[in-house]
Amino acid sequence: MEAKQSTSPYTAADYKKGQPRWCPGCGDHSFLASLQKAMAEIGVPPYETAVISGIGCSSRLPYYVNTYAMQTIHGRAAAVATGAKIVNPKLTIWQISGDGDGLAIGGNHFIHAMRRNIDLNMILLNNRIYGLTKGQYSPTSPRGFVSKSSPYGTVEDPFRPAELCFGARGRFFARAVASDSAHTVEILKAAYHHKGAAVCEILQNCMIFNNGAYDPIYTREGRSKNAIYVEDGKPLVFGPNNEYGLVQEGFGLKVVELGKDGYTIDDVLVHDSHNPDNTLQLKLAMMDNEHGFPVALGVIRDVEAPTYDDAVNQQIEDVKKQKPYHNFTELLETNDIWEVK
Repeated sequence: MEAKQSTSPYTAADYKKGQPRWCPGCGDHSFLASLQKAMAEIGVPPYETAVISGIGCSSRLPYYVNTYAMQTIHGRAAAVATGAKIVNPKLTIWQISGDGDGLAIGGNHFIHAMRRNIDLNMILLNNRIYGLTKGQYSPTSPRGFVSKSSPYGTVEDPFRPAELCFGARGRFFARAVASDSAHTVEILKAAYHHKGAAVCEILQNCMIFNNGAYDPIYTREGRSKNAIYVEDGKPLVFGPNNEYGLVQEGFGLKVVELGKDGYTIDDVLVHDSHNPDNTLQLKLAMMDNEHGFPVALGVIRDVEAPTYDDAVNQQIEDVKKQKPYHNFTELLETNDIWEVK
């Protein structure tokens, strides 16, 4: 994903506020810096921007941005962000949630914000653990995960955010690694330019309670071997020298080595995030290292559709035109009036 030259009058410093209070090495530090840089390059003034969160380590982020900001209650970030967007459609809203806040108590709001396609930038900071409450397993913790609330290992399967997003008819899904700042900035800018609910999953380690959760892709060297950067119009290749590619095999995907077994670059699939048919996009989003595939990073799906906030405000205007009154005074004068002396 190529970075474009910014013509914004703002710098990242214009969006900074306070001293972040997270554990040293936490991915929240990296993400905050990426968000502030993305905001500066986008160029929406701080006074036309709002950052809204729930409760959790990541949900402290609104304290550290020089914009309108609100830390709400647990799991309700999407609900509050929805209301803010509807009453002030020109406001650019960044919703910040962790995997616990966003997918457990906030799961219902998460899926319906996507189903309605509300024009929000929905950030899911996924470290597969409850960090603020000291290390309980979360909705994205893998089966068998040992934690303070599962000392013998969890006996349940996790949510996979991409699957949840696609199942809720999500039109935009992107993924980045918190330690990969430049790439994170680019997907955040893509989310902003998407009209509708834009979900960005940010993979990050919790240094205290779940360090190493994403070790295979947390370094640049690791990503060159174990991740694939998807870009529109480009073949799906990866590896230190782009020596591997993804081809279709039946109804699924297959990793091949180019130049072996007759496979060439012409056999490799080409990425198209704008295809309304999400079949290939979902398969890309669901790939993981455990099953021999690279983790897909970048904008995986980006399809335009009518937004809820536009539809609601247009409906209000349409109904107003049909009414004989347009304000409270006219409403009072619409029917018979009696004067009491």
